[in-house]
This record gives sequence, C-alpha cells and structure tokens, in this order.
Amino acid sequence: MAEVTDLPRGDLVLLGLLAEGLSPEEVAGRLGLSGRTVRRRIRAVCDRLGVATPIEAVVWAVRREMI
Repeated sequence: MAEVTDLPRGDLVLLGLLAEGLSPEEVAGRLGLSGRTVRRRIRAVCDRLGVATPIEAVVWAVRREMI
C-alpha cells in the first residue's frame, strides 16, 4: 500500500459513504454526481493508495483513523 499521509476531503467523504455501505450509485445520488464519475473517483483513490478494491481503500482509511 502507498505511503499516502493525507487524502483530499472529497476522497474522504467518498470513502466514508462507501464505509456506510452505500453503492457507487447511491454515493452518486448523495453527492449529486453521475455513477460513472463516482466509479472513476473510486478507481483514482484506489490507484493513489495502491490498493486493488474499494474495500481495501476503506480499510486503509479506517486503520489510519481518517474516516
């Protein structure tokens, strides 16, 4: 996993909503974005953190007490 020490607020909001169990489409509805945009942002966060799945990204943030 990456040595990222900080994530933008928007990424943390996204991960927080995923941690609550929302689907990408539900996250999109909450944030007023398209499902495609949310899926791209999820992929970008995963790439930035060096993880393969959104679940790993959520675990990464939880372990660091970011969400």
